[in-house]
Amino acid sequence: MATVEAASRAELTFPPARLFIGGDWVEAAGGRTLPVENPATEEILCEVAAAGAADVESAVAAARAALDGDWGWKTPARERGRILWRIADALEARIDEFARLETLDNGKPIFESRYVDVPAAVEALRYFAGWADKIMGETIPVSGPIVLAYTLREPVGVVAAITPWNFPLIQALWKIAPALACGNTVVHKPASYTPLSALKFAELAAEHGLPPGVLNVVTGSGAEVGNALVAHPGVAKISFTGSTEVGRDVMRGAAETVKRVTLELGGKSPNVVFADCDLEQAVAGAFHAIYFHGGQCCTAGSRLFVEKKVHQEFVERLAERSKERKLGDPLDEGTEQGPQVSDEQMKKILGYCELGQKQGATLRTGGQRFGPRGFFVEPTVFDNVRDDMAIARDEIFGPVVSVLPFTSYDEVIARANNTSYGLAAAIWTKDIDKAHRYARDVKAGTVWVNCYHVVDTTTPFGGFKQSGQGRENV
Repeated sequence: MATVEAASRAELTFPPARLFIGGDWVEAAGGRTLPVENPATEEILCEVAAAGAADVESAVAAARAALDGDWGWKTPARERGRILWRIADALEARIDEFARLETLDNGKPIFESRYVDVPAAVEALRYFAGWADKIMGETIPVSGPIVLAYTLREPVGVVAAITPWNFPLIQALWKIAPALACGNTVVHKPASYTPLSALKFAELAAEHGLPPGVLNVVTGSGAEVGNALVAHPGVAKISFTGSTEVGRDVMRGAAETVKRVTLELGGKSPNVVFADCDLEQAVAGAFHAIYFHGGQCCTAGSRLFVEKKVHQEFVERLAERSKERKLGDPLDEGTEQGPQVSDEQMKKILGYCELGQKQGATLRTGGQRFGPRGFFVEPTVFDNVRDDMAIARDEIFGPVVSVLPFTSYDEVIARANNTSYGLAAAIWTKDIDKAHRYARDVKAGTVWVNCYHVVDTTTPFGGFKQSGQGRENV
């Protein structure tokens, strides 16, 4: 692992230990830095600046100046679209560099970074670039022969984008691209675990025509930088993706200045398998639903409801497939699962594996740390799980699936909806009427039929209940 990593590091230039504010690299006011760790090797990749309240003040001031100056109304909508398109082309040209950076920083397999994450980020830029000159108002036929009334869609203002560590570049561009297309300016606070692609992207955007101050990046802790952005009176909107617990804090903090807020939070998605499905397809789908990116997905199909008629066979197939999954160096193209993002996350997941066994679930496979180095967790299958168990109720955010047998449609709908979350759901069946009925009855923002993790920039993304409010990509 060390040899591959050393070779890849030699080809990459990490961003400096500075903030990106007003189109320039600037030192944090307090002079502090934070280490960025490689989760596969536990080695330090580099240092990044640790911003504080004074740096947030500078970033918001730069964003406001750009909004009132070279961006906003002074840059025609079509030109904004052209700039975003140029940036997309530049990112695509450096796709291998950004993919390696994402893998070193985050730990996801290079295949996912190269063929999923970075291409999706490019697609988001191009999609919203096309919308820039198609955002229109309306004329309104009010009373009176000489009265002309019309609506005008204006930029919200300075947008604070606070993004998570599981999909650093995708989540950033899902927020940044539509905000810029609509004429807003952005202060981006990436997760402290994974700040590198955000800093590199801001530099790339500036090199390809984005005016100074339109996109600013402040790295540091959520408690300090995130809270300062939420409280800042110059920030007009918060777009946050992360845990439900932190989302509540964001909502409370934003209320003080009555900010607009979009929250994309946690999930505990019900993935329901009926006996009338294509069993081979459903096993493969359930495998992908939980193990994609090591289970570090808010939409992960972690509650796997399987009809009793096929329960035993299904679990046996899933467990055998899980045992064969290849874990290891995420820079190796043959690796299927990399490490969890941090030691803290790994220990949290392993703690749930211990708790699941103590509460009476049957551990079919996994449940242990993999290897002596790096934050790897074995793919884990728990069978005969009860709805009241912690592993069935809490968002574990790791490669741990809870299999819950059921007997009837009405039963499984009631149990699927018996959760504080409502982000995603799926059904596996050959009965199209049952599929449409489930899509209507289950309380989730996205419902997949005979597939999982199919996400596109053109479709709204978000959830109900404590999975958040508002939608991305709209």
